[in-house]
Amino acid sequence: MASGLTYTAVESTALSTAEYYGKVMCELGAEHPEIVALTADLGKSTKIGVFGDAFPDRFFNVGIAEQGMFSMAAGFAKAGCVPFVSTFSVFAALRAADQVHADICYQKANVKIIATHGGTSFGQAGSTHHAIVDFGVERTFPNMTLICPADGMETVNAVRAAYETPGPFYIRINRGFDRVVYDSTDYGFQLGKAREMRQGTDITVIACGSCVFQAMQAADFLKNSDGLSVRVLNMHTIKPLDVEAVQKAIADTRRIITVEDHNVIGGLGSAVAEVIADTGKGCAFQRLGWQDSFSTIGLHEDLMSMASIDSNGIIEAVRAVMHKDFEVDDNWDDEV
Repeated sequence: MASGLTYTAVESTALSTAEYYGKVMCELGAEHPEIVALTADLGKSTKIGVFGDAFPDRFFNVGIAEQGMFSMAAGFAKAGCVPFVSTFSVFAALRAADQVHADICYQKANVKIIATHGGTSFGQAGSTHHAIVDFGVERTFPNMTLICPADGMETVNAVRAAYETPGPFYIRINRGFDRVVYDSTDYGFQLGKAREMRQGTDITVIACGSCVFQAMQAADFLKNSDGLSVRVLNMHTIKPLDVEAVQKAIADTRRIITVEDHNVIGGLGSAVAEVIADTGKGCAFQRLGWQDSFSTIGLHEDLMSMASIDSNGIIEAVRAVMHKDFEVDDNWDDEV
């Protein structure tokens, strides 16, 4: 699946996640003439415009008409094309929710949605442009696959996986310059399978998107300062969730923290909580994210700090959860 795409350290930090997406779209476009791209007057902001520069006959700017754009994409898919649609996450998940629900998911249309400016990454634009409920919307649509890559390289893998896998996809990426997690695409990306970024036996931190790097930083700090063994899982695929990885974390560490740039209701934390409930096995559990509240306006790094989803917030949460008392019983047969 991986294309082997690599960049130097200097190039990697100079490219936003969306720019990686634009590059892989051009690669795919050259390989597959059935790919078309659609934008709602955001070709430059979402970086899908580079596909239009390379393949103008397969690029469609519908203007500020997101609902119509998604219906058009469903039509393209029914005609045998593979449409990639790109707009801001908040528009894709909310403004066009009816069209995504009825025209795309209900019909299992082979439409790939690349939703940019996810979470609070468009911090200065304010709460109307923060996408902190999109997981909760897209995750509940039948037939939808939901991915939140950790960085640019993972975005490349996610976009290629979306092309190779039939059906609706929602891939949520950030606006800005994400921290580098992977230095190439050749690390074993698997759709629906979490990636273990740090081994650990004391507690498990399950993160997605921009929070993965923060969780890794927190794990390294806690190992050196507190002697804690913190497992970090990159749960890039939120639907279908890697249930097996969550179950193993419950059994191995008995303490779980989820971290996401999203409302704690409906997103990664809720998905993990559902798995915990289904297992019938008790564990100490905490969800980090926006606590059923809107974000204020500010730089993304400041907003992450306010929501306690940066490394400092994760460190504090790990220490707190490690001090939680719960019944430790190695024999869980009576709890199932």
